[in-house]
Amino acid sequence: MSYQVLARKYRPNSFEEVVGQEHVIQALSNGITTKRIHQAYIFSGTRGVGKTTLARILARCLNCDSFSEPTSTSCNDCNICNEIRDGRHIDFLEVDAASRTGVDHMRELLDSVQYKPTSGRYKIYLIDEVHMLSTQSFNALLKTLEEPPSHVVFIFATTNPEKIPKTVQSRCLQLNLKTIRGSKLINHFKYILDTEKIKYDLEALNIIEEAANGSIRDGLTLLDQALAHGDGELLYNNVKDLLGTIDKSFLYELLEAVFNNEGNSAFDTLAKIEELSPEYEEILKSLISVLHEISIHQVLGKSDNEKIIALSDLVDEEFTQLQYEIAVNALSKFNVHPNPKECLEICILRMLTFNPLKANNSNSEKKNLNESAKTPIPKKVQPIKASINNKKPDTDKTDAPNGEKNTDNSSNENHLSSDKWNELLLNMNLTPFLKNYYFNLEFVKQEKDKIYLIGDDAFIKIPNNIAEEFLIILEKTTSIKYKILIEQGMAKNTPAFLEEKKYNQIRTSSIEKISKDSSVQNFLKKFNSSIDEASIKPKGLNNEK
Repeated sequence: MSYQVLARKYRPNSFEEVVGQEHVIQALSNGITTKRIHQAYIFSGTRGVGKTTLARILARCLNCDSFSEPTSTSCNDCNICNEIRDGRHIDFLEVDAASRTGVDHMRELLDSVQYKPTSGRYKIYLIDEVHMLSTQSFNALLKTLEEPPSHVVFIFATTNPEKIPKTVQSRCLQLNLKTIRGSKLINHFKYILDTEKIKYDLEALNIIEEAANGSIRDGLTLLDQALAHGDGELLYNNVKDLLGTIDKSFLYELLEAVFNNEGNSAFDTLAKIEELSPEYEEILKSLISVLHEISIHQVLGKSDNEKIIALSDLVDEEFTQLQYEIAVNALSKFNVHPNPKECLEICILRMLTFNPLKANNSNSEKKNLNESAKTPIPKKVQPIKASINNKKPDTDKTDAPNGEKNTDNSSNENHLSSDKWNELLLNMNLTPFLKNYYFNLEFVKQEKDKIYLIGDDAFIKIPNNIAEEFLIILEKTTSIKYKILIEQGMAKNTPAFLEEKKYNQIRTSSIEKISKDSSVQNFLKKFNSSIDEASIKPKGLNNEK
């Protein structure tokens, strides 16, 4: 007896055996039980999720000869059930719309609708890939579909329901089949492999589940392929070599180097990956998947993967989105690129080039800074979140003897006040990423080498690389190695507020000057026009509008 592939051998024969389509099964079973059998059904979904299989199970349930009426649990043993399963029942017509798209084929099919079934209760028409029918075929079908004989049931299967005319959709009961992912698909694989008494690794199943992309048939086909490659066993290394996948630890290492703007380390890791002879397109897809996981964790914080958590702490959400867009854009052009390897390398170079920390994180700058600093540059800065119930810390407390309060006019020239701090930040050459955080924090106090800042919750969660970069620039500007401690609270007197205030003052002055300019007024009178004050924007400010 010839070998039967797993996708056919383990095709479900009843509603109970169908995996992951509980919502569809419930609708069909309840319809049969309550005798609410619709005249036409549309089963839509991606390939390999069970559209045709469900149609055949429904046909057996409607025509099963072991029961006196339609049932939701067919016997699968009578002549009618066996004939429908084998595709040779005279009252079950299965048509491939891809090869019979013309209106003549449809008319030929509809000519038999008026005749009653020969042996079953219903004459059932299954049209697979129905969206490929021509417009004329759909038009020919409409009248029969609207008022079919009581003994006729139409079942349409399609992967593109949006291509079916609305006039047809409105006459059908549409059921959308889900893709099957995660534990449901892996448990199905385990059941089959245990039944077949095949040795397997869980890691190998995880790779196949990801490669199946939600399709049970694709997954079972990959299982067959992997078993042939592994000589009857399903082992991780064999499956990895077969599918051209790589260990995600390399991807984590690569992204960490990109996030830290370490170009040499990034390409050293890429060289390690290349030694495995992988598919470069799959590497790029895997990078996109990891960036997606990082982005989801940054927003929802639900990941239990330590590597993902660590990477998400290195950068902020905006930078992750930028990297994601660069990777997706590279993937969209992958097929037209003459060299897959070069396409991936250019993608990584773009990720490094558009790193907002690059300009202030160059090797030469770090070298000069290390030479001038007496102590090494801190590697990481962890922002502090104090539970202070949003109250501003007491600014009067100080380390001064006898309980004396420090004032802004302290004789110590290294002592910072709120005004000095704001002036310092406004004159520092900060990137937009640094400004986004530190310009929205208010100076509270300074205690020796510690600077206390306060801000809203949206600005106190500063990524490690952003905090590290700010300390580097601050130390270079002041020649002092400060520690920044950030607490939650209401920030008012911030650099961003002062910058906005200065901008508005200059803008107001500009509007007054223009309104008093005689040449401008004469021009307006001559053409009977006016100036839109919203368009007056002063130049020369750090935050040009």
